[in-house]
Amino acid sequence: MSEISDKKVFVTREHIITDAIAHLEQVLDVEVWKERSAPPREVMLQKARESDGMITEITDIVDKELLDQAPNLKVVANRAVGMDNIDIGEATKHGVLVSNTPGVLHESCADFTFGLMLSVARNITYGDRQIHAGEWKMFDQIPYLGTDVHGATLGIIGLGLIGTAVARRAGAFDMRVIYYSRTRKPEVEEQLGVEWRPDIDAVLRESDFVSLHVPLTAETERLIGARELELMQPHSFLINTTRGPTVDPAALYDAASKGKIAGAALDVTDPEPIPFDDPLLTLPNVVISPHISSASSSTIRKMGMLTAENVIGALSGGEMPSCVNPEAARES
Repeated sequence: MSEISDKKVFVTREHIITDAIAHLEQVLDVEVWKERSAPPREVMLQKARESDGMITEITDIVDKELLDQAPNLKVVANRAVGMDNIDIGEATKHGVLVSNTPGVLHESCADFTFGLMLSVARNITYGDRQIHAGEWKMFDQIPYLGTDVHGATLGIIGLGLIGTAVARRAGAFDMRVIYYSRTRKPEVEEQLGVEWRPDIDAVLRESDFVSLHVPLTAETERLIGARELELMQPHSFLINTTRGPTVDPAALYDAASKGKIAGAALDVTDPEPIPFDDPLLTLPNVVISPHISSASSSTIRKMGMLTAENVIGALSGGEMPSCVNPEAARES
């Protein structure tokens, strides 16, 4: 491993990955953005020009403009699984290695998916809102009648690590699980008893709960719109823990407000953060959380340490645990 103490790394948040920053500071020259908000664009461009490596969050855009101005940049380590904030093709052309954090957050995200599912189906969040608003004045369960999760049909769109972890949990609820994924997973079907469907439409039609677990790409943007919501059953719920733009928010409002679906639970929105005057926030059958499905203390630490190891590996000529474009090394 080569000496890298003179290599400069810019970390776009201080408060999220403190353990990882301390680890990096033992071997690298580390500069950290100390605000809780994202660095302004001009700061990102400046630090890209000055840095050998960057650790980014999903709101930090790494595009052609930034890469064109970063002659010394060798690695961008994204503290996320999704990579929609980074132009990987341009990074590869510029010889910049890119990494993400797979394999450390799927269990936490699957836990959270079921938390959202239970919350919206059993009116947990709605009941809490009513209590805080002073509306619980007598023992009367009828206004809070919900839908059972156990024994229902769960449709999963995208059977990667997170989708598979959700399917595994569904077994404990005696749920029937159907799925659509770009790649069929016979081994998961055999292991967990899940059933493959040849297209998304079939999943939407058959499911009581539809849970999205796809990356945000040009193909999955607005994956769920008015047409798709019309295919869902009036008693069904949509769960989204992927990226906000996979769902058309106007179409979702229309469907949830008019009873075309029973409701929705979202950990992600479009835009994000969701504006306080967004009409989705007026609906009692919509639950929204602030993009926190991976936010357990253990998982956040693991994600941070993985980004640190990716940076150290790239700058030292060693192994990167989760590089998504190893061919970039040949471009540099």
